Amino acid sequence: MNDKTRTLLLLHLAVFLAGWTGIFGRVITLDGLPLVWYRVLIALPSLALVLALLGRLHRSARGAVARFAALGILLALHWVAFYESIQTANVSVGVACIATSCFFSALFEPLLTRRRMAWAELLISFIAIAGILLIFSLDVRYRTGILWGLVSAAGYSVFSILSIRAGERTGEDSATMLLWELAGSVVFLSLCVPLYARLRGEPVPLPQGADWWALPILGSVLTVIPFLLQIHALRHLSAFTVNVAYNLEPVYSILFAALLFGETREVGPSFWAGIALIVISVYLQTRRIRRRL
Repeated sequence: MNDKTRTLLLLHLAVFLAGWTGIFGRVITLDGLPLVWYRVLIALPSLALVLALLGRLHRSARGAVARFAALGILLALHWVAFYESIQTANVSVGVACIATSCFFSALFEPLLTRRRMAWAELLISFIAIAGILLIFSLDVRYRTGILWGLVSAAGYSVFSILSIRAGERTGEDSATMLLWELAGSVVFLSLCVPLYARLRGEPVPLPQGADWWALPILGSVLTVIPFLLQIHALRHLSAFTVNVAYNLEPVYSILFAALLFGETREVGPSFWAGIALIVISVYLQTRRIRRRL
């Protein structure tokens, strides 16, 4: 097994784990911003502890730290929009919109990296988007949730592209990159929380009930492991390829939501046709990558 094949397998493990994050977003009772704030407050020390135990915790250059911390703001905004999408619509809507990240990457990557537009990537993106439209049968009842989901997908695609460039320019390993990105997310959201509380006219809500067990799992296992694997993949694969693989995240999440929460509205001929198109888009891009090995 060569390095790129191993990277693809690890990437798909990350996608499977990421498929549970939407489910936990439904279980947790907090709004998007406080939910993400608690998530990164748990994820940052969890990752730091793992790196310390592995002997991989080290200092980074100030310029690199600033670059990664700025990326952490994009990461935080992506997460907040993602959970707002789930809470204003449902899990299926929120996670399905994430599949459009490959479309945004196909548009943004040539602009941000000055590489030529890959028309094959645009075609694969349209296949994924057609799958999303079929899943919801062109249903626009969840317009607000869909809008939040598209904002989340666009933010994630920019984060992925810039993460590649930051890693190439600084030479830092993926774990260190994620550590400083989470630190940037913590600082940014900690500054936003007082404003959030003032706008709502009440203190920041504390976790309640299931939040006490769901938040630690979301902030540690479902954040640290998938993102370490994801950032590792971004060092060896294009942002578009990583985002296409993440088109399987809504497939997992929608099936989990149907089983756990009874979100079976989408299950029907158009649902399965949409799922098939999303899987085909992942297969086509994976095949393109393997041809280059």
